[in-house]
Amino acid sequence: MICWINPFTGLAGDMLLAALVDAGAPVDRIREAVGSTGLTGWDLSAERVTTHGLAAVRVRVEVTDTAAQRPAGVLMDMVSRARPRPVAALATAALTAIAAVEGRLHGVDPHEVHLHELGGHDTVVDIVGIAAALHHLGVTQVVCGPLPLGTGRTRSAHGIIPVPAPATLELLRGAAVRGTDVPGETVTPTAAAVLSAVAARYEPLPPAVLGCTGYGAGSRTLEDRPNVCAVTLVADLRDGRESVALLETNLDDVTGEVLAHVVQRALDTGALDAWVTPAVMKKGRPAHVLHCLCRPELAAAVQELMAAETGTLGIRRSDVSRTAFPRRTEVVDVRGAAVRVKHGPHRAKAEHDDVAAAAAGLGLPLREVAQLAESAAAAAAREEDGS
Repeated sequence: MICWINPFTGLAGDMLLAALVDAGAPVDRIREAVGSTGLTGWDLSAERVTTHGLAAVRVRVEVTDTAAQRPAGVLMDMVSRARPRPVAALATAALTAIAAVEGRLHGVDPHEVHLHELGGHDTVVDIVGIAAALHHLGVTQVVCGPLPLGTGRTRSAHGIIPVPAPATLELLRGAAVRGTDVPGETVTPTAAAVLSAVAARYEPLPPAVLGCTGYGAGSRTLEDRPNVCAVTLVADLRDGRESVALLETNLDDVTGEVLAHVVQRALDTGALDAWVTPAVMKKGRPAHVLHCLCRPELAAAVQELMAAETGTLGIRRSDVSRTAFPRRTEVVDVRGAAVRVKHGPHRAKAEHDDVAAAAAGLGLPLREVAQLAESAAAAAAREEDGS
């Protein structure tokens, strides 16, 4: 199931959660998932409202806890305990992204970053709630329209800051955005982190069968338009198939270091994959073929990158079809180190970068850390199946 997000006036965590509730996500199951984290002193309610003639759902988080703020590390530990396990994986990824960005911006350890709003209750409830709603609706993919970015200034715990907020801009790196005439914050860091964690795609909706649509209202009132976002649940008709562009060029005068650099740059630009194969060209010259696979809308940018970095005199383009199997990512604990594990239909594999970092920190062989991570993921899956 695809969740198609239309951020009409913007996107905040509570707006997205409310829209998913309106689309059919069960509030009781959302409360259970949040409650399983161990967070106390909160209550979640949903009400129907009408804004500028459009009926929508608005969610409210009532907080009775007296804590004004909590370190992100405490909140990450909480969300890692959420059940079911896929909810914990998505929530942990989103909260980890927020902590990493805030830590980098403020020059502190991500685990020590303080989330100020209501002691972090809003952040935990929104993130775990959205993860639970997506899980119970059977969503496996998120497609989002361009996000409207407001302008001006807003007040934060650290004083007046520009809009969009620095954390939001960092979290939205790679997202499709557009300008808007709405003043103030229109996209929040929580919403941006969730979109990053679910690997949202910013592209036209593929051929699909439309299902139900839910509307989520924000707490802010706008003078001339409803402050809502819409989500529509759709069934993909392609069964994972999509048309992509394959760009290739032959190179006999480029070093291995440059080739490695171009491959990474292509991936950073948004290529789906990039790789190099050895070849023998005319006159027996040893050479390499640089391949970049990308979605059609990115082909021009990737082609320009390939030409600029390698100096090639020509690039071939083939339009091919690929089938992308469903996948999800969860975070497991390996002796205190967080390691992401990617699950596909037939196997689970620990992310190399996380494994390498954990191996260095723990003083263990790379292979052993990967085995521990994948074993932890398998144990979590068995626990999920048995619950």
